[in-house]
Amino acid sequence: MQESAELRDVTALAVPRVGRVEKTGNPTLPYRLLDADGTEVAAVSEFLRAMLANDDSPTSLRSYAYELLAWFRFLRAVEVAWDRAGRAEARDFALWLKTVKKPPRPRRPDTPPPGSINPVTGKRYIGENYAPRTRRHARAVVRSFYEYHRDMHGRPLLNPFPNAKRAEDEHLNAHHNPMHAFRHPTRRAPYQPKEPRRAPRGIPDQAFNELLAALPSHRDRALVAFYISAGPRASELLGVTRDRVSPGDQTIGVIRKGSQALKWIPASSDAFVWLRLYQQQIRPQALDGPEEPLWWTLRRPLRPLSYDAARMVFTRANDALGANWTLHDLRHSAAKRMIRDPKLSLTDVQWVLGHLHISTTEQYLEPAEDEVVAHVLAHHARRAAESVKPVMPAPGYRSEVLQTLLGSAALGGGPA
Repeated sequence: MQESAELRDVTALAVPRVGRVEKTGNPTLPYRLLDADGTEVAAVSEFLRAMLANDDSPTSLRSYAYELLAWFRFLRAVEVAWDRAGRAEARDFALWLKTVKKPPRPRRPDTPPPGSINPVTGKRYIGENYAPRTRRHARAVVRSFYEYHRDMHGRPLLNPFPNAKRAEDEHLNAHHNPMHAFRHPTRRAPYQPKEPRRAPRGIPDQAFNELLAALPSHRDRALVAFYISAGPRASELLGVTRDRVSPGDQTIGVIRKGSQALKWIPASSDAFVWLRLYQQQIRPQALDGPEEPLWWTLRRPLRPLSYDAARMVFTRANDALGANWTLHDLRHSAAKRMIRDPKLSLTDVQWVLGHLHISTTEQYLEPAEDEVVAHVLAHHARRAAESVKPVMPAPGYRSEVLQTLLGSAALGGGPA
Protein backbone atom coordinates (compact mmCIF):
# COMPACT_ATOMS: atom_id res chain seq x y z
CA MET A 1 0.00 0.00 0.00
CA GLN A 2 1.33 3.46 -0.95
CA GLU A 3 2.45 5.50 2.02
CA SER A 4 0.60 8.74 2.65
CA ALA A 5 2.52 11.82 1.50
CA GLU A 6 1.67 13.63 4.74
CA LEU A 7 3.17 10.81 6.85
CA ARG A 8 6.21 10.05 4.72
CA ASP A 9 9.46 9.80 6.71
CA VAL A 10 12.28 10.66 4.30
CA THR A 11 14.98 9.79 6.87
CA ALA A 12 13.82 6.16 6.79
CA LEU A 13 13.26 6.11 3.03
CA ALA A 14 15.33 3.55 1.11
CA VAL A 15 16.07 4.85 -2.39
CA PRO A 16 17.67 2.04 -4.43
CA ARG A 17 20.40 2.99 -6.89
CA VAL A 18 18.62 1.58 -9.93
CA GLY A 19 18.71 2.87 -13.47
CA ARG A 20 21.63 4.60 -15.13
CA VAL A 21 22.70 7.29 -17.57
CA GLU A 22 24.05 5.81 -20.80
CA LYS A 23 26.26 7.41 -23.41
CA THR A 24 24.77 6.57 -26.79
CA GLY A 25 27.20 7.88 -29.41
CA ASN A 26 24.15 9.29 -31.22
CA PRO A 27 24.71 12.97 -32.14
CA THR A 28 20.98 13.72 -31.78
CA LEU A 29 20.85 12.17 -28.29
CA PRO A 30 24.33 11.87 -26.75
CA TYR A 31 22.96 10.59 -23.42
CA ARG A 32 19.80 8.85 -22.35
CA LEU A 33 18.26 7.73 -19.08
CA LEU A 34 17.46 4.04 -18.52
CA ASP A 35 15.12 2.87 -15.77
CA ALA A 36 15.55 -0.13 -13.46
CA ASP A 37 14.53 -2.52 -16.23
CA GLY A 38 17.00 -1.05 -18.74
CA THR A 39 14.23 0.67 -20.69
CA GLU A 40 14.78 4.15 -22.05
CA VAL A 41 12.72 6.82 -20.27
CA ALA A 42 11.01 8.44 -23.26
CA ALA A 43 9.96 11.60 -21.42
CA VAL A 44 13.56 12.35 -20.44
CA SER A 45 14.91 11.58 -23.92
CA GLU A 46 12.42 14.00 -25.46
CA PHE A 47 13.47 16.68 -22.99
CA LEU A 48 17.18 16.12 -23.68
CA ARG A 49 16.61 16.31 -27.45
CA ALA A 50 14.88 19.65 -26.94
CA MET A 51 17.87 20.87 -24.93
CA LEU A 52 20.24 19.83 -27.73
CA ALA A 53 18.05 21.60 -30.29
CA ASN A 54 18.28 24.66 -28.08
CA ASP A 55 22.08 24.52 -28.55
CA ASP A 56 22.91 23.16 -25.10
CA SER A 57 26.18 21.24 -24.94
CA PRO A 58 26.41 17.45 -24.54
CA THR A 59 28.02 17.96 -21.13
CA SER A 60 24.94 19.90 -20.02
CA LEU A 61 22.73 17.04 -21.23
CA ARG A 62 24.80 14.61 -19.19
CA SER A 63 24.50 16.77 -16.07
CA TYR A 64 20.73 17.11 -16.48
CA ALA A 65 20.33 13.38 -17.08
CA TYR A 66 22.06 12.54 -13.80
CA GLU A 67 19.90 14.99 -11.84
CA LEU A 68 16.77 13.47 -13.39
CA LEU A 69 18.09 10.01 -12.55
CA ALA A 70 18.07 10.98 -8.86
CA TRP A 71 14.51 12.33 -9.20
CA PHE A 72 13.22 9.17 -10.90
CA ARG A 73 14.92 6.99 -8.31
CA PHE A 74 13.19 8.96 -5.58
CA LEU A 75 9.79 8.68 -7.29
CA ARG A 76 10.27 4.94 -7.67
CA ALA A 77 10.98 4.65 -3.93
CA VAL A 78 7.79 6.56 -3.00
CA GLU A 79 5.78 4.75 -5.71
CA VAL A 80 4.62 7.85 -7.58
CA ALA A 81 4.64 8.18 -11.38
CA TRP A 82 6.57 11.14 -12.72
CA ASP A 83 3.49 12.78 -14.23
CA ARG A 84 1.58 12.34 -10.94
CA ALA A 85 4.17 14.00 -8.71
CA GLY A 86 2.97 17.03 -6.76
CA ARG A 87 4.07 19.54 -4.16
CA ALA A 88 4.36 16.83 -1.47
CA GLU A 89 6.88 14.89 -3.59
CA ALA A 90 8.82 18.09 -4.29
CA ARG A 91 8.93 18.85 -0.57
CA ASP A 92 10.08 15.35 0.35
CA PHE A 93 12.66 15.27 -2.45
CA ALA A 94 14.17 18.51 -1.11
CA LEU A 95 14.23 17.07 2.41
CA TRP A 96 15.74 13.82 1.18
CA LEU A 97 18.56 15.58 -0.68
CA LYS A 98 19.24 17.70 2.41
CA THR A 99 19.46 14.78 4.84
CA VAL A 100 20.76 11.84 2.81
CA LYS A 101 24.48 11.10 2.64
CA LYS A 102 26.22 10.85 -0.69
CA PRO A 103 27.22 7.35 -1.89
CA PRO A 104 30.52 6.44 -0.17
CA ARG A 105 33.68 6.37 -2.25
CA PRO A 106 36.80 4.27 -1.62
CA ARG A 107 38.98 6.21 0.81
CA ARG A 108 42.48 5.68 2.09
CA PRO A 109 42.88 5.17 5.83
CA ASP A 110 44.86 8.41 6.17
CA THR A 111 42.27 10.52 4.35
CA PRO A 112 41.00 13.46 6.46
CA PRO A 113 37.38 13.20 7.65
CA PRO A 114 34.74 14.64 5.31
CA GLY A 115 33.95 18.27 6.08
CA SER A 116 37.18 18.88 8.02
CA ILE A 117 39.41 21.90 7.34
CA ASN A 118 42.86 21.55 5.83
CA PRO A 119 45.44 23.28 8.09
CA VAL A 120 47.65 24.30 5.15
CA THR A 121 45.07 25.83 2.81
CA GLY A 122 42.23 26.63 5.22
CA LYS A 123 39.83 24.97 2.76
CA ARG A 124 37.16 22.55 3.84
CA TYR A 125 37.14 19.03 2.45
CA ILE A 126 34.00 17.84 0.67
CA GLY A 127 31.36 16.82 3.19
CA GLU A 128 29.17 13.72 3.37
CA ASN A 129 25.95 15.51 2.43
CA TYR A 130 24.96 17.23 -0.80
CA ALA A 131 26.03 20.87 -0.94
CA PRO A 132 23.40 23.63 -1.29
CA ARG A 133 24.58 24.40 -4.82
CA THR A 134 24.04 20.76 -5.81
CA ARG A 135 20.53 20.78 -4.35
CA ARG A 136 19.72 24.08 -6.07
CA HIS A 137 20.86 22.64 -9.39
CA ALA A 138 18.78 19.48 -8.92
CA ARG A 139 15.68 21.57 -8.23
CA ALA A 140 16.29 23.75 -11.30
CA VAL A 141 16.74 20.69 -13.55
CA VAL A 142 13.55 18.95 -12.39
CA ARG A 143 11.59 22.18 -12.67
CA SER A 144 12.76 22.78 -16.26
CA PHE A 145 11.88 19.17 -17.13
CA TYR A 146 8.28 19.69 -16.00
CA GLU A 147 8.02 23.13 -17.59
CA TYR A 148 9.02 21.61 -20.93
CA HIS A 149 6.28 18.96 -20.76
CA ARG A 150 3.68 21.49 -19.60
CA ASP A 151 4.50 23.74 -22.57
CA MET A 152 4.65 20.92 -25.12
CA HIS A 153 1.87 18.60 -23.97
CA GLY A 154 -0.14 20.54 -21.39
CA ARG A 155 0.57 18.00 -18.68
CA PRO A 156 1.08 17.77 -15.85
CA LEU A 157 -1.12 20.75 -15.05
CA LEU A 158 1.07 21.94 -12.17
CA ASN A 159 4.83 21.97 -11.79
CA PRO A 160 5.90 20.29 -8.52
CA PHE A 161 8.56 22.99 -8.14
CA PRO A 162 6.86 26.36 -8.76
CA ASN A 163 8.56 29.71 -8.84
CA ALA A 164 8.19 32.36 -6.18
CA LYS A 165 4.75 33.97 -6.31
CA ARG A 166 5.70 37.58 -6.85
CA ALA A 167 4.55 39.52 -9.88
CA GLU A 168 7.64 41.71 -9.89
CA ASP A 169 9.88 38.63 -10.06
CA GLU A 170 8.22 37.11 -13.12
CA HIS A 171 10.29 39.03 -15.66
CA LEU A 172 13.31 39.63 -13.46
CA ASN A 173 16.50 40.16 -15.53
CA ALA A 174 14.50 39.77 -18.77
CA HIS A 175 16.26 42.87 -20.16
CA HIS A 176 19.47 42.51 -18.19
CA ASN A 177 22.30 44.94 -18.84
CA PRO A 178 25.49 42.82 -18.95
CA MET A 179 27.40 45.69 -17.33
CA HIS A 180 25.24 45.45 -14.20
CA ALA A 181 24.92 42.71 -11.61
CA PHE A 182 21.97 40.32 -11.81
CA ARG A 183 19.05 41.18 -9.54
CA HIS A 184 17.87 38.46 -7.21
CA PRO A 185 14.22 37.65 -6.55
CA THR A 186 12.66 39.25 -3.49
CA ARG A 187 12.11 35.78 -2.03
CA ARG A 188 13.20 32.24 -2.72
CA ALA A 189 10.95 29.80 -4.53
CA PRO A 190 9.42 26.91 -2.56
CA TYR A 191 11.91 24.20 -1.54
CA GLN A 192 14.84 26.12 -2.99
CA PRO A 193 17.99 25.97 -0.81
CA LYS A 194 19.63 29.22 0.18
CA GLU A 195 22.39 30.22 -2.18
CA PRO A 196 25.73 30.17 -0.33
CA ARG A 197 27.87 33.24 -0.73
CA ARG A 198 31.54 32.53 -0.98
CA ALA A 199 34.47 34.47 -2.36
CA PRO A 200 36.68 32.61 -4.88
CA ARG A 201 39.80 31.40 -3.14
CA GLY A 202 43.12 31.72 -4.92
CA ILE A 203 46.45 30.09 -4.10
CA PRO A 204 48.90 32.48 -2.36
CA ASP A 205 52.13 33.11 -4.26
CA GLN A 206 54.36 31.31 -1.76
CA ALA A 207 52.05 28.28 -1.70
CA PHE A 208 51.98 28.26 -5.51
CA ASN A 209 55.80 28.23 -5.66
CA GLU A 210 55.86 25.26 -3.28
CA LEU A 211 53.23 23.50 -5.38
CA LEU A 212 55.15 24.08 -8.61
CA ALA A 213 58.34 22.70 -7.02
CA ALA A 214 56.48 19.56 -5.92
CA LEU A 215 55.40 18.66 -9.47
CA PRO A 216 57.48 15.80 -10.91
CA SER A 217 57.67 16.57 -14.64
CA HIS A 218 58.00 19.33 -17.23
CA ARG A 219 54.54 18.44 -18.54
CA ASP A 220 52.92 19.05 -15.17
CA ARG A 221 54.77 22.34 -14.71
CA ALA A 222 53.69 23.45 -18.20
CA LEU A 223 50.06 22.61 -17.41
CA VAL A 224 50.12 24.53 -14.13
CA ALA A 225 51.91 27.48 -15.74
CA PHE A 226 49.18 27.76 -18.38
CA TYR A 227 46.44 27.43 -15.77
CA ILE A 228 47.88 30.14 -13.54
CA SER A 229 48.70 32.61 -16.34
CA ALA A 230 45.84 32.17 -18.84
CA GLY A 231 43.08 31.01 -16.47
CA PRO A 232 41.42 28.40 -18.72
CA ARG A 233 39.12 25.77 -17.27
CA ALA A 234 40.74 22.38 -16.70
CA SER A 235 38.89 20.69 -19.57
CA GLU A 236 39.56 23.61 -21.93
CA LEU A 237 43.34 23.37 -21.56
CA LEU A 238 43.39 19.56 -21.75
CA GLY A 239 41.48 19.77 -25.04
CA VAL A 240 44.13 21.91 -26.80
CA THR A 241 45.63 20.33 -29.93
CA ARG A 242 49.09 20.93 -31.38
CA ASP A 243 47.82 23.28 -34.08
CA ARG A 244 46.29 25.61 -31.47
CA VAL A 245 49.60 26.70 -29.91
CA SER A 246 51.26 29.89 -31.11
CA PRO A 247 54.54 30.59 -29.25
CA GLY A 248 55.25 33.57 -31.51
CA ASP A 249 52.03 35.30 -30.48
CA GLN A 250 52.28 33.79 -26.98
CA THR A 251 48.68 32.51 -27.21
CA ILE A 252 46.86 29.18 -27.11
CA GLY A 253 43.51 28.32 -28.69
CA VAL A 254 40.90 26.81 -26.36
CA ILE A 255 37.34 25.68 -27.03
CA ARG A 256 35.16 27.50 -24.52
CA LYS A 257 33.04 25.27 -22.32
CA GLY A 258 29.79 27.15 -22.75
CA SER A 259 29.80 28.59 -26.28
CA GLN A 260 32.05 25.90 -27.83
CA ALA A 261 33.79 28.74 -29.65
CA LEU A 262 37.52 28.81 -30.36
CA LYS A 263 39.27 31.62 -28.50
CA TRP A 264 42.97 32.46 -28.52
CA ILE A 265 44.01 33.55 -25.03
CA PRO A 266 47.40 34.91 -23.93
CA ALA A 267 49.69 33.05 -21.55
CA SER A 268 53.00 33.80 -19.83
CA SER A 269 56.38 33.20 -21.43
CA ASP A 270 57.25 30.79 -18.59
CA ALA A 271 54.37 28.55 -19.67
CA PHE A 272 55.77 28.27 -23.20
CA VAL A 273 59.26 27.55 -21.85
CA TRP A 274 57.92 24.64 -19.78
CA LEU A 275 55.89 23.49 -22.77
CA ARG A 276 59.00 23.42 -24.97
CA LEU A 277 60.91 21.41 -22.37
CA TYR A 278 58.03 18.95 -22.16
CA GLN A 279 57.83 18.59 -25.95
CA GLN A 280 61.57 17.96 -26.20
CA GLN A 281 61.26 15.32 -23.50
CA ILE A 282 58.56 13.29 -25.31
CA ARG A 283 59.34 14.13 -28.96
CA PRO A 284 60.57 10.61 -29.85
CA GLN A 285 57.31 9.17 -28.49
CA ALA A 286 54.36 11.51 -29.00
CA LEU A 287 52.53 11.95 -32.28
CA ASP A 288 53.36 15.15 -34.16
CA GLY A 289 50.22 15.59 -36.28
CA PRO A 290 48.70 19.09 -36.14
CA GLU A 291 45.36 17.79 -34.85
CA GLU A 292 46.89 15.46 -32.26
CA PRO A 293 46.37 16.30 -28.57
CA LEU A 294 48.98 18.51 -26.97
CA TRP A 295 48.98 16.67 -23.64
CA TRP A 296 49.89 12.99 -23.33
CA THR A 297 50.52 10.50 -20.58
CA LEU A 298 54.21 9.94 -19.83
CA ARG A 299 53.94 6.15 -19.59
CA ARG A 300 53.34 3.65 -22.35
CA PRO A 301 50.99 2.97 -23.94
CA LEU A 302 50.65 6.62 -24.85
CA ARG A 303 47.18 8.04 -24.30
CA PRO A 304 45.79 11.58 -24.38
CA LEU A 305 45.91 13.04 -20.87
CA SER A 306 42.43 12.92 -19.33
CA TYR A 307 41.01 15.15 -16.63
CA ASP A 308 41.14 12.37 -14.04
CA ALA A 309 44.81 11.70 -14.79
CA ALA A 310 45.68 15.40 -14.48
CA ARG A 311 43.73 15.61 -11.23
CA MET A 312 45.64 12.65 -9.80
CA VAL A 313 48.97 14.32 -10.63
CA PHE A 314 47.74 17.39 -8.77
CA THR A 315 46.53 15.23 -5.87
CA ARG A 316 49.96 13.62 -5.46
CA ALA A 317 51.59 17.05 -5.29
CA ASN A 318 48.99 18.06 -2.69
CA ASP A 319 49.78 14.98 -0.63
CA ALA A 320 53.45 15.92 -0.54
CA LEU A 321 52.54 19.36 0.83
CA GLY A 322 49.62 18.30 3.02
CA ALA A 323 47.33 20.61 1.02
CA ASN A 324 44.02 20.23 -0.79
CA TRP A 325 44.24 22.71 -3.65
CA THR A 326 42.26 21.89 -6.80
CA LEU A 327 42.81 22.52 -10.49
CA HIS A 328 39.99 25.07 -10.43
CA ASP A 329 41.81 26.99 -7.69
CA LEU A 330 44.44 27.77 -10.34
CA ARG A 331 41.76 29.50 -12.43
CA HIS A 332 40.68 31.51 -9.38
CA SER A 333 44.33 32.40 -8.73
CA ALA A 334 44.82 33.59 -12.30
CA ALA A 335 41.74 35.81 -12.00
CA LYS A 336 42.93 37.22 -8.66
CA ARG A 337 46.35 38.05 -10.10
CA MET A 338 44.88 39.84 -13.11
CA ILE A 339 42.34 41.73 -11.00
CA ARG A 340 45.14 43.08 -8.77
CA ASP A 341 46.94 44.59 -11.80
CA PRO A 342 45.75 48.22 -12.06
CA LYS A 343 46.67 48.31 -15.76
CA LEU A 344 44.15 45.56 -16.60
CA SER A 345 40.49 46.51 -16.80
CA LEU A 346 37.67 44.36 -15.50
CA THR A 347 36.50 43.74 -19.07
CA ASP A 348 40.00 42.51 -19.97
CA VAL A 349 39.80 39.90 -17.23
CA GLN A 350 36.24 39.00 -18.28
CA TRP A 351 37.40 38.37 -21.85
CA VAL A 352 40.36 36.19 -20.83
CA LEU A 353 38.26 34.10 -18.43
CA GLY A 354 35.43 33.73 -20.93
CA HIS A 355 32.69 34.98 -18.61
CA LEU A 356 29.40 35.74 -20.34
CA HIS A 357 28.41 38.39 -17.78
CA ILE A 358 30.72 40.86 -16.11
CA SER A 359 28.93 40.28 -12.81
CA THR A 360 30.62 36.87 -12.75
CA THR A 361 34.02 38.55 -12.99
CA GLU A 362 33.14 41.07 -10.28
CA GLN A 363 33.18 38.33 -7.65
CA TYR A 364 36.98 38.39 -7.82
CA LEU A 365 36.97 41.98 -6.58
CA GLU A 366 35.82 40.76 -3.18
CA PRO A 367 38.82 39.89 -0.96
CA ALA A 368 39.12 36.49 0.64
CA GLU A 369 38.96 36.13 4.42
CA ASP A 370 42.66 35.33 4.79
CA GLU A 371 43.56 38.42 2.75
CA VAL A 372 41.43 40.65 4.97
CA VAL A 373 42.93 39.13 8.15
CA ALA A 374 46.47 39.64 6.83
CA HIS A 375 45.76 43.27 5.89
CA VAL A 376 44.19 44.10 9.27
CA LEU A 377 47.03 42.44 11.18
CA ALA A 378 49.51 44.47 9.14
CA HIS A 379 47.51 47.58 10.05
CA HIS A 380 47.79 46.77 13.76
CA ALA A 381 51.52 46.14 13.37
CA ARG A 382 52.01 49.54 11.73
CA ARG A 383 50.03 51.21 14.50
CA ALA A 384 52.15 49.54 17.16
CA ALA A 385 55.35 50.60 15.43
CA GLU A 386 54.35 54.26 15.32
CA SER A 387 55.95 56.50 17.96
CA VAL A 388 53.59 57.87 20.62
CA LYS A 389 53.15 61.59 20.18
CA PRO A 390 53.42 63.64 23.41
CA VAL A 391 50.27 65.28 24.68
CA MET A 392 50.62 69.06 24.68
CA PRO A 393 49.05 70.83 27.67
CA ALA A 394 46.24 73.24 26.99
CA PRO A 395 47.10 76.95 27.00
CA GLY A 396 47.13 78.42 30.49
CA TYR A 397 48.40 75.28 32.25
CA ARG A 398 52.01 74.87 33.26
CA SER A 399 53.53 71.52 32.27
CA GLU A 400 55.28 70.98 35.61
CA VAL A 401 51.99 71.31 37.48
CA LEU A 402 50.27 68.80 35.19
CA GLN A 403 53.23 66.44 35.55
CA THR A 404 52.93 66.59 39.35
CA LEU A 405 49.19 65.89 39.20
CA LEU A 406 49.01 63.35 36.36
CA GLY A 407 52.48 61.94 36.05
CA SER A 408 54.95 62.10 33.18
CA ALA A 409 53.23 59.26 31.25
CA ALA A 410 50.17 61.41 30.66
CA LEU A 411 52.36 63.97 28.86
CA GLY A 412 54.15 61.43 26.68
CA GLY A 413 57.21 61.21 28.86
CA GLY A 414 57.15 57.45 29.40
CA PRO A 415 56.37 55.58 32.65
CA ALA A 416 55.95 57.75 35.70
